[in-house]
Amino acid sequence: MSNQQAEPKWSLVGPGLVVAATGVGAADLIATTVAGSKYGYALLWSVIAGCIMKVILVEGAGRYSLATGNTIFEGWSSLGRWTHWYFGPYIVIWGFVYGAAAMAGTGLALYSLFPFLSVAAWGILSGLAGAALVWSGRYDLFEKVLTGMVILMFITMVIAAALTLPNIPEIMTGLVPHIPEGALINVLSVAGGVGGTITLAAYGYWLREKGWTTPRFMRVMRLDNGIAYAVTGIFVVATLIVGAELLYSAGIAIGSGDQGMVDLAGVLGDRYGTWMSKLFLVGFWAASMSSLVGVWNGVSLMFADFLGHVQGKPHDDPDRMSGGRYYKFYIFWLTFPPMIMLFLGRPVYLILAYGVLGSLFMPFMAVTLLWILNTDRVPAEWRNKLFTNIMLVLCALAFIALALNELYTRLSGLF
Repeated sequence: MSNQQAEPKWSLVGPGLVVAATGVGAADLIATTVAGSKYGYALLWSVIAGCIMKVILVEGAGRYSLATGNTIFEGWSSLGRWTHWYFGPYIVIWGFVYGAAAMAGTGLALYSLFPFLSVAAWGILSGLAGAALVWSGRYDLFEKVLTGMVILMFITMVIAAALTLPNIPEIMTGLVPHIPEGALINVLSVAGGVGGTITLAAYGYWLREKGWTTPRFMRVMRLDNGIAYAVTGIFVVATLIVGAELLYSAGIAIGSGDQGMVDLAGVLGDRYGTWMSKLFLVGFWAASMSSLVGVWNGVSLMFADFLGHVQGKPHDDPDRMSGGRYYKFYIFWLTFPPMIMLFLGRPVYLILAYGVLGSLFMPFMAVTLLWILNTDRVPAEWRNKLFTNIMLVLCALAFIALALNELYTRLSGLF
Protein backbone atom coordinates (compact mmCIF):
# COMPACT_ATOMS: atom_id res chain seq x y z
CA MET A 1 0.00 0.00 0.00
CA SER A 2 2.90 2.35 0.72
CA ASN A 3 4.03 2.20 -2.90
CA GLN A 4 0.49 2.89 -4.00
CA GLN A 5 0.21 5.92 -1.71
CA ALA A 6 3.46 7.34 -3.09
CA GLU A 7 2.16 7.39 -6.65
CA PRO A 8 1.24 10.74 -8.21
CA LYS A 9 -2.45 11.37 -7.79
CA TRP A 10 -3.30 11.37 -11.49
CA SER A 11 -2.11 7.75 -11.73
CA LEU A 12 -4.48 6.71 -8.97
CA VAL A 13 -7.75 7.28 -10.84
CA GLY A 14 -9.67 4.03 -10.72
CA PRO A 15 -12.60 3.35 -8.35
CA GLY A 16 -14.62 6.22 -9.81
CA LEU A 17 -14.25 4.84 -13.31
CA VAL A 18 -15.30 1.44 -11.98
CA VAL A 19 -18.47 2.80 -10.35
CA ALA A 20 -19.34 4.85 -13.44
CA ALA A 21 -18.70 1.96 -15.85
CA THR A 22 -20.74 -0.41 -13.71
CA GLY A 23 -23.63 2.03 -13.55
CA VAL A 24 -23.88 2.77 -17.27
CA GLY A 25 -25.50 -0.24 -18.89
CA ALA A 26 -27.69 -0.91 -21.89
CA ALA A 27 -30.81 0.39 -20.10
CA ASP A 28 -29.19 3.80 -19.60
CA LEU A 29 -28.05 3.90 -23.23
CA ILE A 30 -31.57 3.11 -24.39
CA ALA A 31 -33.18 5.74 -22.10
CA THR A 32 -30.82 8.40 -23.42
CA THR A 33 -31.06 7.32 -27.06
CA VAL A 34 -34.86 7.25 -26.89
CA ALA A 35 -34.83 10.72 -25.31
CA GLY A 36 -32.70 11.93 -28.22
CA SER A 37 -34.97 10.25 -30.76
CA LYS A 38 -38.10 11.84 -29.23
CA TYR A 39 -36.91 15.31 -28.31
CA GLY A 40 -33.67 15.93 -30.19
CA TYR A 41 -31.25 17.89 -28.00
CA ALA A 42 -33.92 19.36 -25.72
CA LEU A 43 -32.98 17.04 -22.83
CA LEU A 44 -29.20 17.42 -23.11
CA TRP A 45 -29.13 19.55 -19.97
CA SER A 46 -30.74 16.70 -17.99
CA VAL A 47 -27.83 14.38 -18.91
CA ILE A 48 -25.42 16.90 -17.40
CA ALA A 49 -27.70 17.35 -14.37
CA GLY A 50 -27.69 13.59 -13.90
CA CYS A 51 -23.90 13.46 -13.91
CA ILE A 52 -23.75 16.26 -11.32
CA MET A 53 -26.27 14.43 -9.10
CA LYS A 54 -24.26 11.22 -9.26
CA VAL A 55 -21.00 13.08 -8.50
CA ILE A 56 -22.65 14.52 -5.37
CA LEU A 57 -24.02 11.13 -4.23
CA VAL A 58 -20.83 9.18 -4.91
CA GLU A 59 -18.68 11.88 -3.29
CA GLY A 60 -20.89 11.68 -0.20
CA ALA A 61 -20.53 7.91 0.02
CA GLY A 62 -16.77 8.15 -0.50
CA ARG A 63 -16.37 11.02 1.99
CA TYR A 64 -18.23 9.09 4.68
CA SER A 65 -16.03 6.01 4.16
CA LEU A 66 -12.74 7.95 4.20
CA ALA A 67 -13.70 10.26 7.08
CA THR A 68 -14.89 7.50 9.42
CA GLY A 69 -13.23 4.29 8.24
CA ASN A 70 -16.71 2.72 8.25
CA THR A 71 -18.58 1.16 5.36
CA ILE A 72 -21.70 2.80 3.99
CA PHE A 73 -23.83 -0.02 5.41
CA GLU A 74 -22.40 0.66 8.89
CA GLY A 75 -23.50 4.26 8.35
CA TRP A 76 -27.00 3.18 7.37
CA SER A 77 -27.16 0.78 10.29
CA SER A 78 -26.43 3.65 12.70
CA LEU A 79 -29.77 5.16 11.63
CA GLY A 80 -31.71 2.19 12.99
CA ARG A 81 -32.60 -1.40 12.27
CA TRP A 82 -35.22 -0.31 9.73
CA THR A 83 -32.34 0.06 7.27
CA HIS A 84 -31.62 -3.69 7.65
CA TRP A 85 -35.24 -4.56 6.90
CA TYR A 86 -35.17 -2.49 3.72
CA PHE A 87 -31.70 -3.35 2.46
CA GLY A 88 -31.73 -7.09 3.22
CA PRO A 89 -34.75 -8.09 1.08
CA TYR A 90 -33.74 -5.54 -1.54
CA ILE A 91 -30.24 -6.85 -2.15
CA VAL A 92 -31.46 -10.48 -2.27
CA ILE A 93 -34.33 -9.84 -4.73
CA TRP A 94 -32.31 -7.29 -6.72
CA GLY A 95 -29.44 -9.75 -7.16
CA PHE A 96 -31.66 -12.52 -8.50
CA VAL A 97 -33.48 -10.34 -11.03
CA TYR A 98 -30.44 -8.30 -12.01
CA GLY A 99 -28.39 -11.44 -12.55
CA ALA A 100 -30.87 -12.64 -15.17
CA ALA A 101 -31.15 -9.20 -16.81
CA ALA A 102 -27.37 -8.74 -16.98
CA MET A 103 -26.79 -12.15 -18.52
CA ALA A 104 -29.62 -11.61 -21.02
CA GLY A 105 -28.14 -8.24 -22.04
CA THR A 106 -24.62 -9.53 -22.59
CA GLY A 107 -26.07 -12.62 -24.27
CA LEU A 108 -28.04 -10.50 -26.73
CA ALA A 109 -24.97 -8.41 -27.61
CA LEU A 110 -22.85 -11.51 -28.23
CA TYR A 111 -25.63 -13.28 -30.13
CA SER A 112 -25.89 -10.26 -32.44
CA LEU A 113 -22.17 -10.56 -33.15
CA PHE A 114 -21.84 -14.36 -33.15
CA PRO A 115 -25.23 -16.04 -33.76
CA PHE A 116 -23.92 -19.62 -33.63
CA LEU A 117 -25.00 -19.80 -29.94
CA SER A 118 -28.34 -18.71 -28.46
CA VAL A 119 -28.87 -15.57 -26.38
CA ALA A 120 -29.29 -17.74 -23.27
CA ALA A 121 -26.08 -19.70 -23.96
CA TRP A 122 -24.05 -16.52 -24.47
CA GLY A 123 -25.63 -15.03 -21.35
CA ILE A 124 -24.71 -18.03 -19.23
CA LEU A 125 -21.14 -17.96 -20.53
CA SER A 126 -20.95 -14.24 -19.70
CA GLY A 127 -22.19 -14.84 -16.16
CA LEU A 128 -19.67 -17.63 -15.64
CA ALA A 129 -16.85 -15.48 -17.05
CA GLY A 130 -17.82 -12.62 -14.73
CA ALA A 131 -17.93 -14.95 -11.72
CA ALA A 132 -14.52 -16.43 -12.59
CA LEU A 133 -12.99 -12.96 -12.97
CA VAL A 134 -14.07 -11.66 -9.56
CA TRP A 135 -14.14 -14.91 -7.55
CA SER A 136 -10.71 -14.42 -5.97
CA GLY A 137 -11.48 -10.80 -5.07
CA ARG A 138 -8.37 -9.41 -6.80
CA TYR A 139 -9.22 -5.74 -7.22
CA ASP A 140 -6.21 -4.83 -9.40
CA LEU A 141 -7.20 -7.33 -12.11
CA PHE A 142 -10.86 -6.34 -11.87
CA GLU A 143 -10.03 -2.63 -12.28
CA LYS A 144 -7.83 -3.25 -15.34
CA VAL A 145 -10.56 -5.29 -17.07
CA LEU A 146 -13.22 -2.64 -16.33
CA THR A 147 -10.92 0.12 -17.61
CA GLY A 148 -10.49 -1.77 -20.90
CA MET A 149 -14.26 -2.11 -21.27
CA VAL A 150 -14.75 1.60 -20.57
CA ILE A 151 -12.28 2.45 -23.34
CA LEU A 152 -14.15 0.16 -25.73
CA MET A 153 -17.61 1.54 -24.99
CA PHE A 154 -16.36 5.13 -24.96
CA ILE A 155 -14.56 4.89 -28.32
CA THR A 156 -17.43 3.14 -30.11
CA MET A 157 -20.09 5.59 -28.96
CA VAL A 158 -17.99 8.69 -29.60
CA ILE A 159 -17.18 7.42 -33.13
CA ALA A 160 -20.90 6.80 -33.74
CA ALA A 161 -21.72 10.33 -32.54
CA ALA A 162 -18.96 11.89 -34.65
CA LEU A 163 -20.15 10.07 -37.78
CA THR A 164 -23.60 11.64 -37.46
CA LEU A 165 -21.99 15.10 -37.91
CA PRO A 166 -23.85 16.67 -34.95
CA ASN A 167 -25.41 20.11 -35.25
CA ILE A 168 -23.33 22.17 -32.81
CA PRO A 169 -25.74 25.16 -32.55
CA GLU A 170 -28.58 22.75 -31.77
CA ILE A 171 -26.43 21.07 -29.11
CA MET A 172 -25.83 24.44 -27.47
CA THR A 173 -29.57 25.12 -27.25
CA GLY A 174 -29.96 21.81 -25.42
CA LEU A 175 -27.84 23.12 -22.56
CA VAL A 176 -30.63 25.50 -21.54
CA PRO A 177 -32.95 23.76 -19.03
CA HIS A 178 -36.32 23.19 -20.68
CA ILE A 179 -38.90 20.42 -20.31
CA PRO A 180 -40.89 19.76 -23.51
CA GLU A 181 -44.57 18.92 -23.08
CA GLY A 182 -44.98 15.37 -21.80
CA ALA A 183 -41.24 14.90 -21.28
CA LEU A 184 -40.98 15.14 -17.48
CA ILE A 185 -40.57 11.39 -16.99
CA ASN A 186 -37.98 11.25 -19.77
CA VAL A 187 -36.08 14.06 -18.03
CA LEU A 188 -36.11 12.21 -14.71
CA SER A 189 -35.22 8.89 -16.36
CA VAL A 190 -32.27 10.36 -18.22
CA ALA A 191 -31.00 12.33 -15.21
CA GLY A 192 -31.60 9.47 -12.80
CA GLY A 193 -30.14 6.81 -15.06
CA VAL A 194 -26.74 8.35 -15.72
CA GLY A 195 -24.32 6.09 -13.95
CA GLY A 196 -25.97 3.63 -11.64
CA THR A 197 -28.22 2.96 -8.65
CA ILE A 198 -27.11 0.51 -5.96
CA THR A 199 -23.61 0.47 -7.49
CA LEU A 200 -23.14 4.10 -6.38
CA ALA A 201 -23.06 2.84 -2.81
CA ALA A 202 -20.35 0.32 -3.72
CA TYR A 203 -17.88 3.17 -4.25
CA GLY A 204 -16.71 3.16 -0.64
CA TYR A 205 -15.97 -0.57 -0.87
CA TRP A 206 -13.91 -0.07 -4.03
CA LEU A 207 -12.00 2.72 -2.26
CA ARG A 208 -11.15 0.20 0.46
CA GLU A 209 -10.09 -2.39 -2.12
CA LYS A 210 -7.86 0.22 -3.76
CA GLY A 211 -6.22 0.98 -0.41
CA TRP A 212 -7.74 4.43 0.05
CA THR A 213 -8.98 4.23 3.63
CA THR A 214 -8.16 7.50 5.42
CA PRO A 215 -8.98 11.22 5.05
CA ARG A 216 -5.59 11.82 3.38
CA PHE A 217 -7.13 10.34 0.23
CA MET A 218 -10.05 12.81 0.23
CA ARG A 219 -8.67 15.02 -2.53
CA VAL A 220 -7.70 12.16 -4.80
CA MET A 221 -11.12 10.56 -4.22
CA ARG A 222 -12.81 13.75 -5.40
CA LEU A 223 -10.52 13.98 -8.43
CA ASP A 224 -11.19 10.33 -9.24
CA ASN A 225 -14.95 10.82 -8.94
CA GLY A 226 -14.96 13.99 -11.04
CA ILE A 227 -12.91 12.51 -13.87
CA ALA A 228 -15.02 9.35 -13.92
CA TYR A 229 -18.29 11.24 -14.32
CA ALA A 230 -16.77 13.63 -16.87
CA VAL A 231 -15.97 10.55 -18.98
CA THR A 232 -19.47 9.19 -18.30
CA GLY A 233 -21.02 12.52 -19.25
CA ILE A 234 -19.22 12.63 -22.60
CA PHE A 235 -20.24 9.04 -23.26
CA VAL A 236 -23.92 9.60 -22.46
CA VAL A 237 -24.02 12.89 -24.38
CA ALA A 238 -22.66 10.91 -27.35
CA THR A 239 -25.60 8.48 -27.07
CA LEU A 240 -28.05 11.37 -27.03
CA ILE A 241 -26.36 12.83 -30.14
CA VAL A 242 -26.78 9.49 -31.91
CA GLY A 243 -30.46 9.42 -30.96
CA ALA A 244 -31.01 13.04 -32.00
CA GLU A 245 -29.10 13.00 -35.29
CA LEU A 246 -29.73 9.45 -36.46
CA LEU A 247 -33.25 8.76 -35.21
CA TYR A 248 -34.99 12.07 -34.40
CA SER A 249 -34.12 13.70 -37.72
CA ALA A 250 -35.22 10.63 -39.71
CA GLY A 251 -38.26 9.75 -37.59
CA ILE A 252 -36.91 6.25 -36.85
CA ALA A 253 -38.18 4.34 -33.79
CA ILE A 254 -36.26 1.62 -31.98
CA GLY A 255 -37.37 -1.12 -29.62
CA SER A 256 -37.34 -0.95 -25.84
CA GLY A 257 -34.86 -2.69 -23.57
CA ASP A 258 -31.69 -4.32 -24.81
CA GLN A 259 -33.30 -5.02 -28.20
CA GLY A 260 -33.20 -1.28 -28.85
CA MET A 261 -29.40 -1.39 -28.92
CA VAL A 262 -29.52 -4.09 -31.60
CA ASP A 263 -32.03 -2.02 -33.58
CA LEU A 264 -29.72 0.99 -33.32
CA ALA A 265 -26.78 -1.10 -34.53
CA GLY A 266 -28.87 -2.02 -37.57
CA VAL A 267 -29.63 1.64 -38.31
CA LEU A 268 -25.93 2.48 -38.04
CA GLY A 269 -25.10 -0.44 -40.34
CA ASP A 270 -27.61 0.72 -42.96
CA ARG A 271 -26.24 4.27 -42.86
CA TYR A 272 -22.48 3.72 -42.52
CA GLY A 273 -21.80 0.09 -43.38
CA THR A 274 -21.60 -3.28 -41.62
CA TRP A 275 -18.30 -2.37 -39.94
CA MET A 276 -20.04 0.39 -37.96
CA SER A 277 -22.81 -1.96 -36.90
CA LYS A 278 -20.26 -4.49 -35.63
CA LEU A 279 -18.19 -1.81 -33.88
CA PHE A 280 -21.29 -0.49 -32.13
CA LEU A 281 -22.31 -3.98 -31.01
CA VAL A 282 -18.84 -4.41 -29.49
CA GLY A 283 -19.47 -1.20 -27.54
CA PHE A 284 -22.92 -2.44 -26.52
CA TRP A 285 -21.33 -5.68 -25.27
CA ALA A 286 -18.65 -3.72 -23.37
CA ALA A 287 -21.33 -1.56 -21.67
CA SER A 288 -23.36 -4.64 -20.70
CA MET A 289 -20.39 -6.73 -19.61
CA SER A 290 -18.80 -3.93 -17.57
CA SER A 291 -22.05 -3.58 -15.63
CA LEU A 292 -22.22 -7.35 -15.08
CA VAL A 293 -18.63 -7.65 -13.86
CA GLY A 294 -18.91 -4.53 -11.71
CA VAL A 295 -22.03 -5.80 -9.97
CA TRP A 296 -20.59 -9.30 -9.51
CA ASN A 297 -17.75 -7.67 -7.55
CA GLY A 298 -19.15 -4.51 -5.97
CA VAL A 299 -22.59 -5.65 -4.85
CA SER A 300 -21.07 -8.91 -3.58
CA LEU A 301 -18.82 -6.77 -1.36
CA MET A 302 -21.89 -4.92 -0.10
CA PHE A 303 -23.75 -8.16 0.62
CA ALA A 304 -20.77 -9.62 2.52
CA ASP A 305 -20.55 -6.47 4.65
CA PHE A 306 -24.32 -6.44 5.26
CA LEU A 307 -24.56 -10.09 6.28
CA GLY A 308 -21.44 -9.96 8.45
CA HIS A 309 -22.59 -6.76 10.14
CA VAL A 310 -26.08 -7.99 11.03
CA GLN A 311 -24.45 -11.12 12.48
CA GLY A 312 -22.25 -8.95 14.70
CA LYS A 313 -18.96 -9.89 13.07
CA PRO A 314 -16.09 -7.39 13.53
CA HIS A 315 -15.47 -4.69 10.92
CA ASP A 316 -12.39 -6.47 9.54
CA ASP A 317 -13.71 -10.04 9.75
CA PRO A 318 -12.68 -12.07 6.65
CA ASP A 319 -16.33 -12.98 6.01
CA ARG A 320 -17.09 -9.29 5.46
CA MET A 321 -14.26 -8.85 2.98
CA SER A 322 -13.49 -9.49 -0.67
CA GLY A 323 -12.88 -13.19 -1.31
CA GLY A 324 -14.69 -14.26 1.87
CA ARG A 325 -17.52 -16.79 2.23
CA TYR A 326 -20.36 -14.28 2.03
CA TYR A 327 -18.79 -12.51 -0.94
CA LYS A 328 -18.52 -15.79 -2.84
CA PHE A 329 -22.03 -16.84 -1.86
CA TYR A 330 -23.48 -13.69 -3.42
CA ILE A 331 -21.47 -14.18 -6.62
CA PHE A 332 -23.04 -17.65 -6.77
CA TRP A 333 -26.48 -16.11 -6.11
CA LEU A 334 -26.00 -13.61 -8.95
CA THR A 335 -24.80 -16.27 -11.39
CA PHE A 336 -26.58 -19.60 -11.05
CA PRO A 337 -30.20 -19.25 -9.77
CA PRO A 338 -30.98 -16.43 -12.29
CA MET A 339 -30.08 -18.75 -15.17
CA ILE A 340 -33.53 -20.29 -14.66
CA MET A 341 -35.12 -16.98 -15.71
CA LEU A 342 -33.27 -17.07 -19.02
CA PHE A 343 -35.37 -20.14 -19.95
CA LEU A 344 -38.57 -19.85 -17.93
CA GLY A 345 -39.45 -16.18 -18.40
CA ARG A 346 -39.91 -13.41 -15.83
CA PRO A 347 -42.05 -14.14 -12.72
CA VAL A 348 -44.44 -11.20 -12.44
CA TYR A 349 -44.49 -10.70 -8.68
CA LEU A 350 -40.71 -11.01 -8.34
CA ILE A 351 -40.25 -8.41 -11.08
CA LEU A 352 -42.79 -6.18 -9.34
CA ALA A 353 -40.95 -6.46 -6.00
CA TYR A 354 -37.67 -5.74 -7.78
CA GLY A 355 -39.12 -2.62 -9.40
CA VAL A 356 -40.73 -1.34 -6.20
CA LEU A 357 -37.67 -1.87 -3.99
CA GLY A 358 -35.33 -0.64 -6.70
CA SER A 359 -37.28 2.57 -7.28
CA LEU A 360 -36.89 3.39 -3.58
CA PHE A 361 -33.10 2.95 -3.48
CA MET A 362 -32.00 6.32 -4.88
CA PRO A 363 -34.33 8.32 -2.56
CA PHE A 364 -33.08 6.08 0.29
CA MET A 365 -29.46 6.87 -0.56
CA ALA A 366 -29.99 10.62 -0.98
CA VAL A 367 -32.00 10.99 2.25
CA THR A 368 -29.68 8.81 4.36
CA LEU A 369 -26.59 10.67 3.11
CA LEU A 370 -28.25 13.94 4.12
CA TRP A 371 -28.90 12.43 7.55
CA ILE A 372 -25.50 10.84 8.08
CA LEU A 373 -23.32 13.64 6.69
CA ASN A 374 -24.92 16.37 8.81
CA THR A 375 -24.57 14.66 12.18
CA ASP A 376 -21.83 13.65 14.60
CA ARG A 377 -21.53 10.33 12.77
CA VAL A 378 -18.94 12.21 10.71
CA PRO A 379 -16.12 14.43 12.07
CA ALA A 380 -17.10 18.12 11.84
CA GLU A 381 -14.42 18.82 9.23
CA TRP A 382 -16.03 16.42 6.76
CA ARG A 383 -19.71 17.19 7.24
CA ASN A 384 -21.81 18.66 4.45
CA LYS A 385 -21.49 22.28 3.43
CA LEU A 386 -24.51 24.34 2.33
CA PHE A 387 -24.04 23.67 -1.40
CA THR A 388 -23.83 19.90 -0.90
CA ASN A 389 -26.96 19.93 1.25
CA ILE A 390 -28.89 21.88 -1.39
CA MET A 391 -27.76 19.46 -4.11
CA LEU A 392 -28.65 16.41 -2.01
CA VAL A 393 -32.12 17.82 -1.32
CA LEU A 394 -32.62 18.36 -5.06
CA CYS A 395 -31.38 14.82 -5.71
CA ALA A 396 -33.79 13.44 -3.12
CA LEU A 397 -36.75 15.34 -4.59
CA ALA A 398 -35.93 14.24 -8.15
CA PHE A 399 -35.54 10.59 -7.17
CA ILE A 400 -38.67 10.63 -5.02
CA ALA A 401 -40.65 11.92 -8.02
CA LEU A 402 -39.15 9.22 -10.22
CA ALA A 403 -39.89 6.58 -7.56
CA LEU A 404 -43.53 7.66 -7.27
CA ASN A 405 -43.95 7.45 -11.04
CA GLU A 406 -42.28 4.02 -11.09
CA LEU A 407 -44.51 2.76 -8.27
CA TYR A 408 -47.64 4.11 -9.96
CA THR A 409 -46.70 2.58 -13.31
CA ARG A 410 -45.92 -0.86 -11.88
CA LEU A 411 -48.84 -1.05 -9.46
CA SER A 412 -51.40 0.23 -11.99
CA GLY A 413 -50.17 -2.39 -14.43
CA LEU A 414 -50.88 -5.06 -11.84
CA PHE A 415 -54.59 -4.27 -11.47
